[in-house]
Amino acid sequence: MSPTRFASEHKWIYYGAIIVLLGLVVAGLVRYKAITTNNKAVSKANQLADAAVEAGLPRPDTELIASVLGTDGGLVCDDPASALKSALWKINVSNGAAFVGQRPVIGDGRALRAEATIIEIYCPDKLDKIQDRLDDLKTDDTVRR
Repeated sequence: MSPTRFASEHKWIYYGAIIVLLGLVVAGLVRYKAITTNNKAVSKANQLADAAVEAGLPRPDTELIASVLGTDGGLVCDDPASALKSALWKINVSNGAAFVGQRPVIGDGRALRAEATIIEIYCPDKLDKIQDRLDDLKTDDTVRR
């Protein structure tokens, strides 16, 4: 049997090998993108965890931060200067009651600084839009460490 006759009779082997190799290349590229995205998310999560430690808070779980905030800050960076987000801040800085018992209180400034730190790390271009709103809220050191 001549080599050209073997090659012409078994073309499916060559085509199959090409398809398998192309599939491996595509899978490798997809996996590479996922790994680089995950590394970027973990890097930003570590940066945020370091900022929490510097603020005197316990070090949070970086895997949880990376899964929640990803590489772009998730919902925190989704229009942080909107009226809805401002209203939610003011609701969260209350006495914890519901309906008629809910009253505004002087909240702890560390909570607002924590959100500002998240925005500073994940979407620094949006920090200036909310900084004046954060400065308008009356805060104090109200939570014991």
